[in-house]
This record gives sequence, C-alpha cells and structure tokens, in this order.
Amino acid sequence: MSETALSAAIEAFLKQLGGYASPATVIAYRQDLQALSAFAESRDVTQPEALDTPLLRAFLGAQRSKGLAPRSLARRRAALSRFADYLVKRESLPHNPVSLLRTPRQPSHLPRPLDIDQLNQFLDTPHDGSPLAIRDQAMLELLYSSGLRLAELASLDIHAVHHQQVRVIGKGAKPRQVPVGRRAQAALAQWQAVRGQLAAADETALFVGARGNRLGHRAIQKRLAQLAVVRGLPEHLHPHRLRHSFASHLLESSQDLRAVQELLGHANLATTQVYTRLDWQHLATSYDSAHPRAKRQSRENREP
Repeated sequence: MSETALSAAIEAFLKQLGGYASPATVIAYRQDLQALSAFAESRDVTQPEALDTPLLRAFLGAQRSKGLAPRSLARRRAALSRFADYLVKRESLPHNPVSLLRTPRQPSHLPRPLDIDQLNQFLDTPHDGSPLAIRDQAMLELLYSSGLRLAELASLDIHAVHHQQVRVIGKGAKPRQVPVGRRAQAALAQWQAVRGQLAAADETALFVGARGNRLGHRAIQKRLAQLAVVRGLPEHLHPHRLRHSFASHLLESSQDLRAVQELLGHANLATTQVYTRLDWQHLATSYDSAHPRAKRQSRENREP
C-alpha cells in the first residue's frame, strides 16, 4: 500500500517527537496514530487537512466500542491532540479539532503510598558496598527524595546533578529544578565516586549498568523489584510508587499542594489533587483557615 499524505505527516511528527520525548512515548503515540490512519483511510480520508472533530470523535467512539480502556482512550486522545497541534503549526489545520472532544473519564488506579516507617527501614537496609549496590542506593534515594518519574531518572546525565538540586526534563520536554535531600546527596556522592569503575569512557549517563552504558527503563524497574525482595519489603516496588510516596508524604507534612505540584512537574493543580488523593475535607479546612473572607468569626465578633 502506497504511503498517504496523512501517514507521511504522522511519520514526520513522530520523528520530531523523538527528539525530545521518551522512546516509550514515541512507541505509544505511533500505535495510536497508526490506528487513526487506518480508521481515516477506511473512510477515504488520506489528507491531514481533512481531519476534523466529527471524524476524530467517530474514531475515539470506535476505539471505545472495541473495548479500549479509559486510560488508553485518554492517551489516544492526547496523541491526537499533540499531532493536531503539530499540524496547526505546519498550517495544515486552522485549529486543533481535538480541543472540542471530551477527555475520557478515568478511574483512579494510583498506587498506594508506602508506609513511612517501612520505607525508611527499607532505604536504611545495609548493602554489600559494591559499585552496583551503591548505584542502586543512589537511585532509590533520588527517586524518593525528589519524586522523579522513571523516564526522568533514566535520562539524567552526570552534569544534571548540582549538589542540592537536580535538573530534569519532564513531560513535554519541560525542564525543572528539583531539590535533593541530604540522604540522597550522600548516596549520589558515593555513587559518583565509584561510577568510573563501571561507566564507559564516553558515557554521559548518570546511572549506568554493568556493561557501562545508560541504564534503561526496564532494567531500573527490574532492579527495584529485586531490591524489594532482597531487603524484605513485603510489597511490590516500582519507580512510580516511590514518586507517589514522595508526593503523599510531603503533602502530609507540609500541606502545601502548590509546592508539591511544582516539584512533581504537573501542569495542572487538578492532576496533583488526584495524584495525591487529596480529599475535599482537607481542601475545605485549608480554605477556611487561609482565605480572608472564609475565616470563621470568633464568638465575640459574631452579631447577636
């Protein structure tokens, strides 16, 4: 089958996306947009200029009818929106037709945060002092100390760490600075002292594997799961659970939702509210105590 103008535009978009997004994002978006291309061609739409809201609504409806989960539908909509933004910038479309489509409602399947005492005991478990064990400790401490995403941790280069802070590239290629706690600083210093024993001479990655190259996503996930078993943590451990624990524990102690939002790199405060499972009673209490027009009157100031 010959390549259509729509499929060519998709490939050009994915090539550009690969310059700043994670490989996992590119793979997922490729799958989403190839599904769109197949659906559009079944309706004799082969030009990117012909993409409109009714067509995209019909596409998402067909995907829903096939049993696609709400989370997958939401990601598919996000892929469509990013692609449409690309077409708008290329002046292939006058506006983004996805903006008129409702985001599929998603159930909350967030990981339960780890118990603070249990997590501290896990992190304080002694290791054998090998370069790999020192590296693992640095990854654990940094994930929990700074709330990094898996992709952010894996993409860190050696120049990204500046003693008390680390510069990461978040979703949408947005950079941010996040603080590094005292224990994480110490763990990173120990790792940087022995990193040269493993890293290849020209490798810029902060975290490398036994062969000296950048540690991949799956390798990090596998290592964390193994450490949970070896150190006796009675629950499955993955990077996102440490990020969620970071957010929940910080919110419990600080009650500063906006600061947690900034540290997590969330564009919208609503995302942080869902992410941390912040209940409305907590918000109401904070509102009553902070807003000048919401503070409750004392008894002596109330009108009789």
